[in-house]
Amino acid sequence: MSQGYAIELYFDPALENQVLKAWNVLARRQISTQLIEIESRPHITLFSSPTIEPAKLESIIKSFASKQEPLPLSFSTIGSFCNDNNALFLAPTPSVSLLQFQSMLCEAIKKEGIDLAEEYRAENWIPYCAVAQEVPKTRMAEAFCVLRELKLPVSGYAMDIGLVEYSPVREQFSFALGNSVEA
Repeated sequence: MSQGYAIELYFDPALENQVLKAWNVLARRQISTQLIEIESRPHITLFSSPTIEPAKLESIIKSFASKQEPLPLSFSTIGSFCNDNNALFLAPTPSVSLLQFQSMLCEAIKKEGIDLAEEYRAENWIPYCAVAQEVPKTRMAEAFCVLRELKLPVSGYAMDIGLVEYSPVREQFSFALGNSVEA
C-alpha cells in the first residue's frame, strides 16, 4: 500500500556508487538494510506528499528538468535527525545552486496549486541523502564510526529528477537534467 510520493534528485553513477558503498557496508555489518529492502536508490528528496496526482506532476517536472543543468554536489557531512527513525545520512554542502534548485522546483509545484509541507519550504528544507534507517539505538555509535571511515567529501553531480511512489519504492518517471529531447 502506498504511503506517498516523493520527487527525488539522482546522482551520476560514480557518486551513486559511493553512497551504495555506505549502504552495503552497513548491511554487511547488519546495522541497517532497510533502504536496500525497500528498493530505494541513492537520492536527495526535494519534495514529498502523502497524496498527489503523479500525472499532474509529470509535466511540471519534465519542463523543470529541461531548463536545468546537472548540479554539482559534494557530500561532506554525516548526520542524524533527532527523531525515532534512527536515520543516518550524508549531507551535501548546501550550495546556493542546490538551494535555488529546490526552491524553484517548489515554486513551480505551488503554481499548480499543490501544497508544500513545512519541511519542503525553502527556509526549512534540509538536503540529505539517507544511508541508514531504523538503526538500533544500541548501534548508532557503531554506524557513525563505519560512516566516518568513508573518505569524505565525495563529489559528483545530480543528473536526473524523478517521482517515486513508496514504500516499496516504485519509480513513476524520471527526466535527465538539461535534456529537452523526448525520451
